[in-house]
Amino acid sequence: MAGEFEKTIPSAKEIIAKGKIDITVKRGGVIQRQEFTVQRAMGPGGEYPYLFIDKFVDLGELVRIAEEYQLPVTAKNGSVFPKGKTSKDFADLLR
Repeated sequence: MAGEFEKTIPSAKEIIAKGKIDITVKRGGVIQRQEFTVQRAMGPGGEYPYLFIDKFVDLGELVRIAEEYQLPVTAKNGSVFPKGKTSKDFADLLR
């Protein structure tokens, strides 16, 4: 029965196709649902997608989101990539 309560995480391709995703984050000690939009940036390997929010989000939460959704994340206070990945690893998602 545990399977019925597990949330399914959309793939990076699905998130990019939709252009946005609502993610539950902890901001200032309060759990909130925030909308992250997909934006593009230019890197050494070409253009790559990343999740963007125009608010301050705890660094630990940015790391969690990057790992969970396997996409780079940028907020007002910084940018985070999933562990062991760079912008080059995401350029192929836009092709």
